[in-house]
Formats: sequence, structure tokens, C-alpha cells
Amino acid sequence: MMRRDGFYGRSPVNTFAGVLSFMRRRYTRDLTGVDVVVSGIPLDLATTYRPGARFGPAAIRAASVQAAELKAFPWGFDPFDDLAVIDYGDCWLDAARPSTLTGAILEHARSILASGATMLTFGGDHYITYPLLKAHVEKLGRPVALIHFDAHTDTWPDEGPDSLNHGTMFDRARKEGLLDAEHSIHIGIRTWTDNATGIETLDAPWIHELGSQAALARIMERVRAAPAYLTFDIDCLDPAYAPGTGTPVPGGLTSAQALHIVRGLEPVNLVGIDIVEVAPTYDHGEITALAAAHIAADLLCVLRNRKLSRR
Repeated sequence: MMRRDGFYGRSPVNTFAGVLSFMRRRYTRDLTGVDVVVSGIPLDLATTYRPGARFGPAAIRAASVQAAELKAFPWGFDPFDDLAVIDYGDCWLDAARPSTLTGAILEHARSILASGATMLTFGGDHYITYPLLKAHVEKLGRPVALIHFDAHTDTWPDEGPDSLNHGTMFDRARKEGLLDAEHSIHIGIRTWTDNATGIETLDAPWIHELGSQAALARIMERVRAAPAYLTFDIDCLDPAYAPGTGTPVPGGLTSAQALHIVRGLEPVNLVGIDIVEVAPTYDHGEITALAAAHIAADLLCVLRNRKLSRR
């Protein structure tokens, strides 16, 4: 039982004990008055290499407990003093019926977005972003800009509506009019694809040469005021910082680079967020899950500041 009466404030539970909700938030499906809904989508049937990301949501939750103990760094505040965040639990998926998976994720997202809350979703493999994008575009009534952190563009040619593939869903999303490609951007890429989509790419060597501040400035120039969906594939990070993932690629961003960029996204109109491809079976000392949990915690601080700026 969580020792928590409401949505706000810090938890009295020890970091080393208790129920493992994300950052000790209250487990509930009552969305009244909620700003941000954390949920998991434990799918890894769309992977093309190593499976295991179905265990990602649980690993991120477990790694988040220390981030909930103190005021957020470098922010100097507790985001939960001002931001009502709950843990909704996980989306129910029938892994024995693959044809139902996309629809189940879509309905999961629709039910949350209908409340007006922002979704912070943990995968699972990267395919989950496709139905999440569909639900967000339905809610907004317009395409969204994609802020995509990854080692791969995930724009390989789509294989049709029955395909479950975590490397083709942004090609499908573009073809279906879900993406505002003019204001979208890939960050940290270091694999090749010939399938151009009109989305700008900041590859990992560019960021290593010019720096995370230059990358952040370019993101702002590209996205501008467009409603933006942020998806963070943990393999954007170099395997030294995130070995626990299904398709690791050397030469990626450091944890420090990624956190610096994420912390600077306050001006962006973020309408939805996911963090995907954490596969704890391949992790060492929880460092991949820790990176994902701290990226998520910083994004909550970004959302907290955006909420206060709109008052």
C-alpha cells in the first residue's frame, strides 16, 4: 500500500522499500485533476534484434526511486509541489494475439488523453510510438512535430498495416499524415537509411563536434511553436551509458549530453512523451534504467515549468 493521500508532494516511503510506482507517485486510474499520467506499454514483439523491452517499464520504475528522494537537480525544486502526476499502471496487451496490439495501445492512449492529461509513457519497443502518435493526432486534430532521440531514424520502408516493426513506424506515420515533417527532427542518429522523409537529422557526430547546446538551438529553430511529441529511444545513448537495449550502436550521446538537451526543452510545446527500448536483461548495474528514469524526471521538471508559465 502506498503511503500517499494525494497527487502532490514527496513520498514518505524509503527508497529501498515499498511499491515501485514511478517516482513514488500514487497508483490510480482516477484522472480527475491530473496533469501527467505515467504508464507503461510492455511490448517487445516488434523488435528486429534482441527482445526484452517488455520489462522496461518495471525497470524504469525501480530505477526512479532515488530520483524521488530529493529536490530535482539542477532545478532546485520538487516538481510534485506543482505538478499532479500519477502512475496509471500498464496497458493490458494480449501477446498471443498480435493483431490486437495496435488497437489496445490506441485505446489505452485515447482513454488517458480524453482527460486532458499529458502522457509520459514507458516502453516497450519503439513500435508503441506509432499508436501513441495516432491517438495524439486524433486528440489535437492536426499533425505533430516529432522530436526523436535515437540511433536509428526508424523510417525504413513500411511493410503495410499488418506489420509490427520498430524500425518502420515513422515511415508509416509520415504516409498517414501524422507527422509535421517540416518541424520534426531526429537527434543522435548513427545508422544509415536511404528512405528520406523530409525530417532533419542531427547525427551523433554532428553533436559530438558542435555540442549539445548547438543541438538544442537547432531543435528550437526546427520545432518552433508546433505541438511536439518527444520520443526517446534509449539507444540514442552510447552503449557505455545504455547497454541495456535491443539494438545498441557505438558512438552515441553521453548521458550528460542527452540530459543537457532535454533540460533545455522548456520552450517547446510538448504534447506527449515516451521513453522506449530499455531492455534490463542486457543492462549492467541498472545504468540504462537509471538514465531513462532521470531523463523522465527532467522532462517532468520541464512540464512543471511550462505549467507555471501558463498561469
